[in-house]
Amino acid sequence: MARSPEKTSPKAALAVAALTTFMAPFMISAVNIALPAIQAEFAVDAVVLGWLANAYLLATGVALVPAGKIADIYGRRKIFITGILVFTVATTATAVMPSISWIILLRILQGMGAAMTMTTGIAIISAVFPPSERGKAIGITVSSVYIGLSVGPFAGGLLTGAFGWRAIFLINAPIGAAALLLAALKIREEWADAAGERFDVAGSLFYGVALVCLMYGLSILPARLGLGLLGGGALAMGLFIRHELRTAFPVFEVRLFRQNRTFTYSSLAALINYAATFAVAFLMSLYLQYIKGMSPEAAGTVLICQPGVMALFSPAAGRLSDRIEPAAIASAGMALTAAGLAALAFLSADTDIPYIIVSLVVLGLGFALFSSPNMNAIMGSVEKRHYGVASGTVATMRLVGQMLSMTLATLAFSFFIGSAQIAPPVYPRFLEAVTLCFAAFSVMCAGGIYFSLARGTLHSRSR
Repeated sequence: MARSPEKTSPKAALAVAALTTFMAPFMISAVNIALPAIQAEFAVDAVVLGWLANAYLLATGVALVPAGKIADIYGRRKIFITGILVFTVATTATAVMPSISWIILLRILQGMGAAMTMTTGIAIISAVFPPSERGKAIGITVSSVYIGLSVGPFAGGLLTGAFGWRAIFLINAPIGAAALLLAALKIREEWADAAGERFDVAGSLFYGVALVCLMYGLSILPARLGLGLLGGGALAMGLFIRHELRTAFPVFEVRLFRQNRTFTYSSLAALINYAATFAVAFLMSLYLQYIKGMSPEAAGTVLICQPGVMALFSPAAGRLSDRIEPAAIASAGMALTAAGLAALAFLSADTDIPYIIVSLVVLGLGFALFSSPNMNAIMGSVEKRHYGVASGTVATMRLVGQMLSMTLATLAFSFFIGSAQIAPPVYPRFLEAVTLCFAAFSVMCAGGIYFSLARGTLHSRSR
Protein backbone atom coordinates (compact mmCIF):
# COMPACT_ATOMS: atom_id res chain seq x y z
CA MET A 1 0.00 0.00 0.00
CA ALA A 2 1.57 3.21 -1.20
CA ARG A 3 1.54 6.23 1.05
CA SER A 4 2.94 9.69 0.58
CA PRO A 5 5.60 10.94 2.98
CA GLU A 6 3.33 13.46 4.69
CA LYS A 7 0.57 12.38 7.03
CA THR A 8 -2.96 13.66 6.55
CA SER A 9 -4.21 15.97 9.25
CA PRO A 10 -7.22 14.30 10.93
CA LYS A 11 -8.85 17.71 11.44
CA ALA A 12 -8.45 18.57 7.76
CA ALA A 13 -9.87 15.21 6.70
CA LEU A 14 -12.81 15.69 9.06
CA ALA A 15 -13.48 19.18 7.69
CA VAL A 16 -13.56 17.92 4.09
CA ALA A 17 -15.71 14.89 4.98
CA ALA A 18 -18.18 17.08 6.89
CA LEU A 19 -18.41 19.57 4.01
CA THR A 20 -19.04 16.90 1.37
CA THR A 21 -21.47 15.08 3.66
CA PHE A 22 -23.42 18.35 3.99
CA MET A 23 -23.67 18.94 0.22
CA ALA A 24 -25.77 15.94 -0.85
CA PRO A 25 -28.58 16.13 1.76
CA PHE A 26 -28.66 19.91 1.35
CA MET A 27 -29.28 19.48 -2.38
CA ILE A 28 -31.93 16.79 -1.83
CA SER A 29 -33.98 18.83 0.64
CA ALA A 30 -33.51 22.14 -1.22
CA VAL A 31 -34.55 20.65 -4.57
CA ASN A 32 -37.73 19.21 -3.01
CA ILE A 33 -38.83 22.76 -2.19
CA ALA A 34 -38.16 23.84 -5.79
CA LEU A 35 -40.12 21.03 -7.49
CA PRO A 36 -43.30 23.11 -8.07
CA ALA A 37 -41.22 25.85 -9.75
CA ILE A 38 -39.42 23.27 -11.94
CA GLN A 39 -42.76 21.71 -12.88
CA ALA A 40 -44.18 25.13 -13.82
CA GLU A 41 -41.23 25.94 -16.09
CA PHE A 42 -41.12 22.63 -18.00
CA ALA A 43 -44.84 21.70 -17.81
CA VAL A 44 -44.13 18.05 -16.89
CA ASP A 45 -46.39 15.62 -15.07
CA ALA A 46 -45.85 14.32 -11.56
CA VAL A 47 -44.30 11.04 -12.76
CA VAL A 48 -41.55 12.81 -14.72
CA LEU A 49 -41.04 15.23 -11.85
CA GLY A 50 -40.66 12.30 -9.49
CA TRP A 51 -37.71 11.07 -11.51
CA LEU A 52 -35.75 14.13 -10.40
CA ALA A 53 -35.57 12.45 -7.00
CA ASN A 54 -35.71 8.79 -8.08
CA ALA A 55 -32.92 9.09 -10.66
CA TYR A 56 -30.60 10.51 -8.00
CA LEU A 57 -31.49 7.83 -5.43
CA LEU A 58 -31.17 4.96 -7.89
CA ALA A 59 -27.83 6.17 -9.25
CA THR A 60 -26.49 6.63 -5.73
CA GLY A 61 -27.68 3.21 -4.62
CA VAL A 62 -26.28 1.38 -7.65
CA ALA A 63 -22.88 3.11 -7.46
CA LEU A 64 -22.28 2.88 -3.70
CA VAL A 65 -20.87 -0.62 -3.27
CA PRO A 66 -18.87 -0.73 -6.56
CA ALA A 67 -17.42 2.71 -5.78
CA GLY A 68 -16.37 1.50 -2.34
CA LYS A 69 -14.58 -1.51 -3.80
CA ILE A 70 -12.89 0.55 -6.53
CA ALA A 71 -11.68 2.92 -3.82
CA ASP A 72 -10.30 0.02 -1.77
CA ILE A 73 -8.39 -1.22 -4.84
CA TYR A 74 -7.19 1.98 -6.52
CA GLY A 75 -7.18 4.50 -3.69
CA ARG A 76 -9.84 6.19 -1.57
CA ARG A 77 -8.32 9.65 -1.99
CA LYS A 78 -8.58 9.41 -5.79
CA ILE A 79 -12.21 8.29 -5.72
CA PHE A 80 -13.14 10.82 -3.03
CA ILE A 81 -11.73 13.77 -5.00
CA THR A 82 -13.21 12.46 -8.26
CA GLY A 83 -16.60 12.16 -6.56
CA ILE A 84 -16.48 15.78 -5.38
CA LEU A 85 -15.57 16.90 -8.91
CA VAL A 86 -18.35 14.87 -10.58
CA PHE A 87 -20.98 16.02 -8.07
CA THR A 88 -19.96 19.68 -8.30
CA VAL A 89 -19.77 19.81 -12.11
CA ALA A 90 -23.06 17.94 -12.57
CA THR A 91 -24.87 20.11 -10.02
CA THR A 92 -23.57 23.37 -11.45
CA ALA A 93 -24.34 22.30 -15.03
CA THR A 94 -27.94 21.53 -14.04
CA ALA A 95 -28.50 25.26 -13.50
CA VAL A 96 -28.15 26.01 -17.24
CA MET A 97 -29.88 22.96 -18.76
CA PRO A 98 -32.74 23.75 -21.18
CA SER A 99 -34.75 20.52 -20.80
CA ILE A 100 -35.98 18.18 -18.09
CA SER A 101 -34.28 15.22 -19.82
CA TRP A 102 -30.86 16.81 -19.42
CA ILE A 103 -31.62 17.67 -15.80
CA ILE A 104 -32.55 14.04 -15.03
CA LEU A 105 -29.36 12.84 -16.74
CA LEU A 106 -27.30 15.22 -14.62
CA ARG A 107 -29.15 14.05 -11.50
CA ILE A 108 -27.86 10.55 -12.34
CA LEU A 109 -24.31 11.92 -12.51
CA GLN A 110 -24.92 13.76 -9.24
CA GLY A 111 -25.93 10.49 -7.63
CA MET A 112 -22.81 8.74 -8.88
CA GLY A 113 -20.60 11.54 -7.56
CA ALA A 114 -22.40 11.50 -4.22
CA ALA A 115 -21.91 7.73 -3.97
CA MET A 116 -18.17 8.15 -4.50
CA THR A 117 -17.89 10.68 -1.66
CA MET A 118 -20.28 8.83 0.68
CA THR A 119 -18.47 5.52 0.49
CA THR A 120 -14.97 7.03 0.83
CA GLY A 121 -15.55 9.90 3.28
CA ILE A 122 -16.33 7.70 6.30
CA ALA A 123 -13.62 5.23 5.20
CA ILE A 124 -11.00 8.00 5.20
CA ILE A 125 -12.20 9.24 8.61
CA SER A 126 -11.91 5.67 9.94
CA ALA A 127 -8.37 5.44 8.59
CA VAL A 128 -6.96 8.74 9.91
CA PHE A 129 -8.56 8.69 13.37
CA PRO A 130 -7.49 6.15 15.99
CA PRO A 131 -10.23 3.84 17.31
CA SER A 132 -10.42 5.85 20.55
CA GLU A 133 -11.46 8.98 18.60
CA ARG A 134 -13.26 7.46 15.61
CA GLY A 135 -16.75 7.69 17.10
CA LYS A 136 -16.40 11.42 17.78
CA ALA A 137 -15.27 12.08 14.20
CA ILE A 138 -18.07 9.95 12.73
CA GLY A 139 -20.56 11.79 14.96
CA ILE A 140 -19.48 15.16 13.58
CA THR A 141 -19.71 13.83 10.03
CA VAL A 142 -23.19 12.40 10.64
CA SER A 143 -24.35 15.69 12.15
CA SER A 144 -23.41 17.39 8.87
CA VAL A 145 -26.07 15.28 7.15
CA TYR A 146 -28.74 16.63 9.48
CA ILE A 147 -27.49 20.19 9.16
CA GLY A 148 -27.85 19.82 5.39
CA LEU A 149 -31.36 18.44 5.77
CA SER A 150 -32.26 21.27 8.15
CA VAL A 151 -30.82 24.14 6.11
CA GLY A 152 -31.93 22.82 2.71
CA PRO A 153 -35.67 23.63 2.80
CA PHE A 154 -35.13 27.11 4.28
CA ALA A 155 -32.29 28.06 1.91
CA GLY A 156 -34.05 26.43 -1.04
CA GLY A 157 -37.19 28.45 -0.40
CA LEU A 158 -35.26 31.71 -0.10
CA LEU A 159 -33.19 31.09 -3.24
CA THR A 160 -36.16 29.95 -5.31
CA GLY A 161 -38.27 32.91 -4.24
CA ALA A 162 -35.55 35.50 -4.80
CA PHE A 163 -33.62 34.16 -7.81
CA GLY A 164 -35.48 31.13 -9.20
CA TRP A 165 -34.91 27.39 -8.79
CA ARG A 166 -31.65 27.39 -10.79
CA ALA A 167 -29.98 29.35 -7.99
CA ILE A 168 -30.16 26.23 -5.79
CA PHE A 169 -27.83 24.42 -8.19
CA LEU A 170 -25.58 27.42 -8.79
CA ILE A 171 -24.96 27.92 -5.06
CA ASN A 172 -23.29 24.51 -5.04
CA ALA A 173 -20.42 25.74 -7.26
CA PRO A 174 -18.47 27.65 -4.58
CA ILE A 175 -19.22 25.00 -1.93
CA GLY A 176 -18.02 22.20 -4.18
CA ALA A 177 -14.96 24.17 -5.31
CA ALA A 178 -13.98 24.79 -1.68
CA ALA A 179 -14.37 21.09 -0.83
CA LEU A 180 -12.38 20.06 -3.90
CA LEU A 181 -9.53 22.47 -3.13
CA LEU A 182 -9.42 21.47 0.53
CA ALA A 183 -9.39 17.76 -0.31
CA ALA A 184 -6.65 18.11 -2.94
CA LEU A 185 -4.40 20.16 -0.65
CA LYS A 186 -5.03 18.65 2.78
CA ILE A 187 -5.65 14.94 2.20
CA ARG A 188 -2.09 13.92 1.42
CA GLU A 189 -2.17 10.15 1.88
CA GLU A 190 -3.58 7.44 -0.33
CA TRP A 191 -5.32 4.34 1.01
CA ALA A 192 -5.59 1.26 -1.19
CA ASP A 193 -5.79 -1.62 1.27
CA ALA A 194 -7.12 -4.01 -1.39
CA ALA A 195 -4.52 -3.04 -4.03
CA GLY A 196 -3.80 -5.81 -6.52
CA GLU A 197 -7.27 -7.33 -6.41
CA ARG A 198 -9.34 -7.52 -9.62
CA PHE A 199 -12.55 -5.51 -9.83
CA ASP A 200 -15.63 -7.73 -9.97
CA VAL A 201 -17.52 -6.47 -13.05
CA ALA A 202 -20.07 -9.32 -13.15
CA GLY A 203 -20.91 -8.91 -9.47
CA SER A 204 -21.36 -5.17 -9.94
CA LEU A 205 -23.80 -5.78 -12.80
CA PHE A 206 -25.83 -8.30 -10.77
CA TYR A 207 -25.87 -5.84 -7.87
CA GLY A 208 -26.95 -2.90 -10.03
CA VAL A 209 -29.79 -4.80 -11.72
CA ALA A 210 -31.01 -6.17 -8.39
CA LEU A 211 -31.04 -2.78 -6.70
CA VAL A 212 -32.76 -0.98 -9.60
CA CYS A 213 -35.48 -3.64 -9.79
CA LEU A 214 -36.02 -3.70 -6.03
CA MET A 215 -36.00 0.07 -5.48
CA TYR A 216 -38.10 0.92 -8.54
CA GLY A 217 -40.45 -2.00 -7.87
CA LEU A 218 -41.04 -0.77 -4.34
CA SER A 219 -41.75 2.75 -5.59
CA ILE A 220 -44.63 1.65 -7.87
CA LEU A 221 -46.37 -0.90 -5.64
CA PRO A 222 -49.07 -2.25 -5.67
CA ALA A 223 -48.92 -2.24 -9.51
CA ARG A 224 -48.30 -5.62 -11.16
CA LEU A 225 -45.13 -4.28 -12.73
CA GLY A 226 -43.89 -3.44 -9.23
CA LEU A 227 -44.48 -7.02 -8.07
CA GLY A 228 -42.74 -8.36 -11.19
CA LEU A 229 -39.76 -6.10 -10.65
CA LEU A 230 -39.50 -7.18 -7.01
CA GLY A 231 -39.42 -10.81 -8.14
CA GLY A 232 -36.76 -10.02 -10.75
CA GLY A 233 -34.78 -8.04 -8.20
CA ALA A 234 -34.91 -10.91 -5.71
CA LEU A 235 -33.67 -13.30 -8.41
CA ALA A 236 -30.83 -10.95 -9.39
CA MET A 237 -29.90 -10.52 -5.72
CA GLY A 238 -29.76 -14.30 -5.32
CA LEU A 239 -27.47 -14.57 -8.35
CA PHE A 240 -25.36 -11.74 -6.94
CA ILE A 241 -24.90 -13.50 -3.59
CA ARG A 242 -24.13 -16.82 -5.33
CA HIS A 243 -21.54 -15.16 -7.55
CA GLU A 244 -19.93 -13.26 -4.67
CA LEU A 245 -19.47 -16.43 -2.65
CA ARG A 246 -17.68 -18.11 -5.58
CA THR A 247 -15.44 -15.36 -6.97
CA ALA A 248 -11.92 -14.78 -5.67
CA PHE A 249 -12.26 -10.98 -5.58
CA PRO A 250 -15.90 -10.08 -4.83
CA VAL A 251 -17.14 -6.50 -5.23
CA PHE A 252 -18.82 -7.05 -1.87
CA GLU A 253 -17.56 -9.45 0.76
CA VAL A 254 -20.83 -11.31 1.42
CA ARG A 255 -18.98 -13.47 3.92
CA LEU A 256 -18.94 -10.44 6.22
CA PHE A 257 -22.63 -11.08 6.83
CA ARG A 258 -22.01 -14.74 7.58
CA GLN A 259 -18.87 -14.39 9.65
CA ASN A 260 -19.16 -10.96 11.32
CA ARG A 261 -22.11 -10.79 13.71
CA THR A 262 -21.44 -7.17 14.68
CA PHE A 263 -21.37 -6.04 11.04
CA THR A 264 -24.50 -8.03 10.12
CA TYR A 265 -26.69 -7.00 13.04
CA SER A 266 -25.51 -3.37 12.93
CA SER A 267 -26.38 -3.19 9.22
CA LEU A 268 -29.83 -4.71 9.82
CA ALA A 269 -30.40 -2.27 12.69
CA ALA A 270 -29.52 0.61 10.36
CA LEU A 271 -31.95 -0.66 7.70
CA ILE A 272 -34.77 -0.93 10.24
CA ASN A 273 -34.07 2.49 11.75
CA TYR A 274 -34.05 4.31 8.41
CA ALA A 275 -37.15 2.42 7.25
CA ALA A 276 -38.96 3.55 10.39
CA THR A 277 -37.92 7.20 10.38
CA PHE A 278 -37.44 8.55 6.85
CA ALA A 279 -41.15 9.11 6.11
CA VAL A 280 -41.70 11.04 9.36
CA ALA A 281 -41.00 14.46 7.82
CA PHE A 282 -43.21 13.64 4.82
CA LEU A 283 -46.14 12.49 6.98
CA MET A 284 -45.82 15.27 9.53
CA SER A 285 -45.58 17.95 6.85
CA LEU A 286 -48.92 16.80 5.41
CA TYR A 287 -50.48 16.46 8.86
CA LEU A 288 -49.45 19.92 10.01
CA GLN A 289 -50.63 21.61 6.82
CA TYR A 290 -53.86 19.67 6.20
CA ILE A 291 -55.09 18.72 9.67
CA LYS A 292 -53.65 21.61 11.69
CA GLY A 293 -54.03 24.20 8.91
CA MET A 294 -50.49 25.53 9.23
CA SER A 295 -48.63 27.38 6.48
CA PRO A 296 -45.60 25.69 4.84
CA GLU A 297 -43.29 28.10 6.69
CA ALA A 298 -44.91 27.37 10.07
CA ALA A 299 -44.90 23.62 9.43
CA GLY A 300 -41.23 23.76 8.46
CA THR A 301 -40.43 25.62 11.68
CA VAL A 302 -42.02 22.82 13.73
CA LEU A 303 -40.36 20.05 11.74
CA ILE A 304 -36.87 21.56 11.91
CA CYS A 305 -36.63 20.63 15.60
CA GLN A 306 -36.09 16.95 14.73
CA PRO A 307 -33.03 17.28 12.43
CA GLY A 308 -31.83 20.13 14.65
CA VAL A 309 -31.68 17.80 17.67
CA MET A 310 -29.97 15.17 15.51
CA ALA A 311 -27.28 17.62 14.43
CA LEU A 312 -26.79 18.85 18.00
CA PHE A 313 -26.40 15.46 19.70
CA SER A 314 -24.81 13.23 17.01
CA PRO A 315 -21.22 14.37 17.77
CA ALA A 316 -21.71 13.77 21.50
CA ALA A 317 -23.21 10.33 20.85
CA GLY A 318 -20.30 9.39 18.60
CA ARG A 319 -17.79 10.62 21.18
CA LEU A 320 -19.58 8.62 23.89
CA SER A 321 -19.36 5.46 21.78
CA ASP A 322 -15.56 5.74 21.90
CA ARG A 323 -15.72 5.06 25.65
CA ILE A 324 -18.96 3.12 26.13
CA GLU A 325 -20.01 0.05 24.15
CA PRO A 326 -21.71 1.34 20.94
CA ALA A 327 -24.39 -1.37 21.15
CA ALA A 328 -25.65 0.00 24.46
CA ILE A 329 -25.89 3.60 23.21
CA ALA A 330 -27.40 2.65 19.84
CA SER A 331 -29.96 0.39 21.53
CA ALA A 332 -31.00 3.20 23.86
CA GLY A 333 -31.34 5.41 20.79
CA MET A 334 -33.49 2.81 19.03
CA ALA A 335 -35.72 2.59 22.12
CA LEU A 336 -36.13 6.39 22.25
CA THR A 337 -36.94 6.41 18.53
CA ALA A 338 -39.61 3.78 19.10
CA ALA A 339 -41.04 5.88 21.96
CA GLY A 340 -41.16 9.03 19.83
CA LEU A 341 -42.89 7.18 16.99
CA ALA A 342 -45.36 5.62 19.43
CA ALA A 343 -46.24 9.09 20.73
CA LEU A 344 -46.96 10.27 17.18
CA ALA A 345 -49.26 7.25 16.67
CA PHE A 346 -51.74 8.98 19.01
CA LEU A 347 -52.07 12.12 16.89
CA SER A 348 -55.53 13.54 16.41
CA ALA A 349 -57.02 16.72 14.98
CA ASP A 350 -56.89 18.25 18.47
CA THR A 351 -53.30 17.35 19.37
CA ASP A 352 -51.41 20.32 20.80
CA ILE A 353 -48.32 21.62 18.99
CA PRO A 354 -46.13 21.34 22.15
CA TYR A 355 -46.95 17.60 22.28
CA ILE A 356 -45.86 17.26 18.66
CA ILE A 357 -42.63 19.18 19.25
CA VAL A 358 -41.72 17.06 22.28
CA SER A 359 -42.41 13.88 20.31
CA LEU A 360 -40.18 15.07 17.47
CA VAL A 361 -37.42 16.06 19.90
CA VAL A 362 -37.52 12.56 21.49
CA LEU A 363 -37.43 11.05 18.00
CA GLY A 364 -34.49 13.24 16.98
CA LEU A 365 -32.56 12.44 20.16
CA GLY A 366 -33.16 8.73 19.64
CA PHE A 367 -31.89 8.83 16.07
CA ALA A 368 -28.83 10.85 17.11
CA LEU A 369 -27.97 8.30 19.82
CA PHE A 370 -28.44 5.45 17.34
CA SER A 371 -26.80 6.64 14.14
CA SER A 372 -23.24 7.64 15.10
CA PRO A 373 -22.56 4.74 17.52
CA ASN A 374 -24.04 2.27 15.02
CA MET A 375 -21.75 3.56 12.29
CA ASN A 376 -18.81 3.41 14.72
CA ALA A 377 -19.66 -0.22 15.48
CA ILE A 378 -19.80 -1.13 11.79
CA MET A 379 -16.51 0.54 10.87
CA GLY A 380 -14.78 -0.85 13.97
CA SER A 381 -15.88 -4.41 13.21
CA VAL A 382 -14.15 -4.80 9.82
CA GLU A 383 -10.57 -4.90 8.62
CA LYS A 384 -9.08 -1.80 7.01
CA ARG A 385 -9.21 -3.35 3.54
CA HIS A 386 -13.01 -3.51 3.86
CA TYR A 387 -13.54 0.10 5.01
CA GLY A 388 -14.82 1.22 1.60
CA VAL A 389 -17.22 -1.70 1.22
CA ALA A 390 -18.48 -1.33 4.81
CA SER A 391 -19.11 2.38 4.34
CA GLY A 392 -20.91 1.69 1.06
CA THR A 393 -23.04 -0.98 2.75
CA VAL A 394 -24.24 1.44 5.41
CA ALA A 395 -25.15 4.03 2.77
CA THR A 396 -27.02 1.34 0.80
CA MET A 397 -28.93 0.32 3.91
CA ARG A 398 -29.88 3.96 4.35
CA LEU A 399 -31.18 4.30 0.80
CA VAL A 400 -33.11 1.02 0.84
CA GLY A 401 -34.55 1.91 4.24
CA GLN A 402 -35.67 5.29 2.92
CA MET A 403 -37.41 3.64 -0.02
CA LEU A 404 -39.12 1.12 2.30
CA SER A 405 -40.29 3.94 4.56
CA MET A 406 -41.87 5.90 1.71
CA THR A 407 -43.37 2.70 0.24
CA LEU A 408 -45.13 1.90 3.52
CA ALA A 409 -46.52 5.45 3.69
CA THR A 410 -47.71 5.25 0.07
CA LEU A 411 -49.37 1.87 0.63
CA ALA A 412 -51.19 3.21 3.70
CA PHE A 413 -52.51 6.16 1.68
CA SER A 414 -53.59 3.83 -1.14
CA PHE A 415 -55.49 1.61 1.30
CA PHE A 416 -57.24 4.36 3.28
CA ILE A 417 -57.65 7.14 0.68
CA GLY A 418 -57.23 5.50 -2.72
CA SER A 419 -56.98 7.93 -5.63
CA ALA A 420 -58.86 10.73 -3.85
CA GLN A 421 -57.11 14.04 -3.24
CA ILE A 422 -56.41 14.99 0.36
CA ALA A 423 -59.35 17.24 1.19
CA PRO A 424 -61.65 17.77 4.22
CA PRO A 425 -63.99 14.85 3.34
CA VAL A 426 -61.10 12.36 3.59
CA TYR A 427 -59.26 13.97 6.53
CA PRO A 428 -60.43 11.26 9.00
CA ARG A 429 -59.15 8.48 6.72
CA PHE A 430 -55.94 10.42 6.06
CA LEU A 431 -55.37 10.71 9.81
CA GLU A 432 -55.95 6.95 10.20
CA ALA A 433 -53.30 6.27 7.57
CA VAL A 434 -50.80 8.60 9.26
CA THR A 435 -51.28 7.14 12.75
CA LEU A 436 -51.13 3.57 11.40
CA CYS A 437 -47.78 4.35 9.76
CA PHE A 438 -46.37 5.73 13.01
CA ALA A 439 -47.62 2.71 14.95
CA ALA A 440 -46.05 0.33 12.42
CA PHE A 441 -42.78 2.29 12.46
CA SER A 442 -42.71 2.14 16.27
CA VAL A 443 -43.16 -1.64 16.23
CA MET A 444 -40.35 -1.94 13.66
CA CYS A 445 -37.99 0.03 15.91
CA ALA A 446 -38.98 -2.07 18.92
CA GLY A 447 -37.97 -5.15 16.92
CA GLY A 448 -34.78 -3.42 15.83
CA ILE A 449 -33.68 -3.16 19.47
CA TYR A 450 -33.01 -6.91 19.36
CA PHE A 451 -30.51 -6.63 16.50
CA SER A 452 -28.90 -3.63 18.14
CA LEU A 453 -28.41 -5.43 21.46
CA ALA A 454 -27.46 -8.81 19.95
CA ARG A 455 -24.67 -7.49 17.72
CA GLY A 456 -21.97 -8.32 20.28
CA THR A 457 -19.29 -6.16 21.88
CA LEU A 458 -16.77 -3.96 20.11
CA HIS A 459 -14.53 -2.45 22.80
CA SER A 460 -13.53 -5.82 24.19
CA ARG A 461 -11.88 -6.86 20.94
CA SER A 462 -8.60 -5.63 19.56
CA ARG A 463 -9.14 -3.01 16.87
